Amino acid sequence: MDDPVRIARERADCEARNNATAPPPGLYCEGTYDTWQCWPHTPADTTTFAPCPGFVPGFSTDLFAHKVCTANGTWWQHPLSGRPWSNYTTCIKPEDDVGDIVALYEAGYSVSLVALLLSLGILFYFKSLRCARITVHMNLFASFALNNSLWLAWYGLVVRSPETLRESPVWCQLLNAVLQYALLTNYTWMLCEGLYLHTVLVSAFVSERRLVRALLAAGWLLPVPSAVTHAARRGAAREPFCWTDEGAPRLELAALVCAVVLLNLAFLCNIVRVLCTKLRAGGGAGVARPSATVLHALRATCLLAPLLGLQYLLMPFRPPRSASWWLAYEYVSAMTTSLQGLCVAILYCFCNGEVLAQLRRRWRVLTFRPRANSTTNTTVSFVRSAAAGAGEEKV
Repeated sequence: MDDPVRIARERADCEARNNATAPPPGLYCEGTYDTWQCWPHTPADTTTFAPCPGFVPGFSTDLFAHKVCTANGTWWQHPLSGRPWSNYTTCIKPEDDVGDIVALYEAGYSVSLVALLLSLGILFYFKSLRCARITVHMNLFASFALNNSLWLAWYGLVVRSPETLRESPVWCQLLNAVLQYALLTNYTWMLCEGLYLHTVLVSAFVSERRLVRALLAAGWLLPVPSAVTHAARRGAAREPFCWTDEGAPRLELAALVCAVVLLNLAFLCNIVRVLCTKLRAGGGAGVARPSATVLHALRATCLLAPLLGLQYLLMPFRPPRSASWWLAYEYVSAMTTSLQGLCVAILYCFCNGEVLAQLRRRWRVLTFRPRANSTTNTTVSFVRSAAAGAGEEKV
């Protein structure tokens, strides 16, 4: 960790060690300290090795980092930064490499973002679709789009840039803070979806306008205290690596997430119960068959689960890296998390009957072409028939 106390202590130890060591004959690179590792005096045109630091998340102390001393007696400089560079990319075991998982996240978030933006464009374009339910859907789509775009920025600007992780600039920490807020808005808007459906189904007399206003405030403002508390705690502790964290979930974030998932689970159970009750009561001459009722309940559950975020119940806790099923968990988590936006957009926009009806109507308008000269042909035919009739009268 980039702890100032540790850095000062290790820098002093490294300088004392290098001062007490005689340099090699001829050209050499002077020993240095790069805030992670102490590098000794090294002969020109050679490579020196050192054990990987154990305080960096994902690094294995069984592996070795290295630093190259060029033929002219200077440390090799990275072509992008122009500064001396130590190679720590060898500190990650192949089985611990998460490059494929990150790529899966990026692909899923990209596909979901395109689908969400297209859905928002469709819902904004057709004014006739505007209602309380669609307004709630649109805000959920917007929160997913914001979260997906920020995750793509995080992977592109931070995760794939070791120098940025190492230096932990202010903009990187701010990006992490905004990302955590956007992530929490996903959960609060899933809670708003569950609360809206439950309220409309259970409460017959409710003002939808007031309900939507309350949901708008809750969806965007409820995550603020948790996100601000999280950013303040990490900023006060001066945590390194752009506040990346592979440890236990932070309490200020986990409490809100757990509350949302549990509340939505309760909402779903009551919604399915009310739905089954109405199906049995509305059977007409006969009572609805139990099998049909179960099928309707199962269908409602499958449709509402991704909308309410209940897939997180299948994998509530992240296992440690030493667990045998850690890699399988990461792949499943990457797919379900990154593709949730796509799933919601398909179910509640692209497969929505009202939206499809509007799209078909608009398509017919755009593709309708009146037959060329149809009016002229009709007029000519009418004149000819009139002329023929006039001739017969004269005869």
